[in-house]
Amino acid sequence: MVLKKIKNILFIIIILFGCNYNNISPKKNKTIEKNKTNQKKSNLKNEIIKKSENFFLNEKNAIPFFYKYEKENKENKVRIITSFGNIEIELFENTPYHRANFIYLIKKKYFDKTTFHRVVKGFIIQGGNSDSYEISRKRAMIGKYLLPPDTKKGFAHHRGVLSMPSSEIDNPHKLASPYEFFIVVQKPGAYHLDGDYTVFGKVINGMDVVDKINKEEIDKRESPINNVYMEMEIIQ
Repeated sequence: MVLKKIKNILFIIIILFGCNYNNISPKKNKTIEKNKTNQKKSNLKNEIIKKSENFFLNEKNAIPFFYKYEKENKENKVRIITSFGNIEIELFENTPYHRANFIYLIKKKYFDKTTFHRVVKGFIIQGGNSDSYEISRKRAMIGKYLLPPDTKKGFAHHRGVLSMPSSEIDNPHKLASPYEFFIVVQKPGAYHLDGDYTVFGKVINGMDVVDKINKEEIDKRESPINNVYMEMEIIQ
């Protein structure tokens, strides 16, 4: 009799355990599936980041890249931060490749710790370069490419405009060096540059800062004796 009761109790325990197991198992499976989904998402994100890090601009892919990039990145106001104060720039929408290139480099943090490396009294201040290894490394990581001139949009080299210098290589077509820019200081403008260099923006605030930098003492290479470092950020 006692043995029979024990068997009955064991039978009930087995049934109850089976019910609980069935109730727990689906939850456990859902957790496993959720973890797998999250892992897949994480792997995909890492793959996208890796591809982005391994992407280099060159003469073949730069224009197709910026054609698409400018449609997806419409920012057109940026701030140059210096120890002399800030310079705010509006980029022109109808010079799309130059605007897109500038925004791309700002988002890549390229300009941070570059300098205004060339100052010509009463004429221009030119920035975007540096002798440091870090800046050379940034260029190498972004790519080697030039931008075609875009000089037929009706923009003249008035005082305060942002323009892009041509590359220092043998360059009969005045292809632009994408990592550098200059701001015209000359009054009322430097109109002899029209047709050769692409105007793609203008100073909307901080021209007094531009004038201060233009008054810095320079050496024989037209480089400021004291480095004028910059950082850049997007306003909108």
